[in-house]
Amino acid sequence: MSTFKYEIAQSIACLSTEKNGKEINMVSWNDRPPKYDNRSWPADHSKIGKDVTLSAEELSVLKTVLAELI
Repeated sequence: MSTFKYEIAQSIACLSTEKNGKEINMVSWNDRPPKYDNRSWPADHSKIGKDVTLSAEELSVLKTVLAELI
């Protein structure tokens, strides 16, 4: 099984404070440039939950779509 190297470059927001709360962070995966990341993390960030990683362009499109929904 391959392993993933990750580094949380910047914490942006905590969306929920459940056991594995959802956070938005800038995360570098396998030494690549950081991307926006919405994911479940345990408090110590020791395990990677499943969710979504977005480029700045993808985040911009999502912002536009969400603005139209609200």
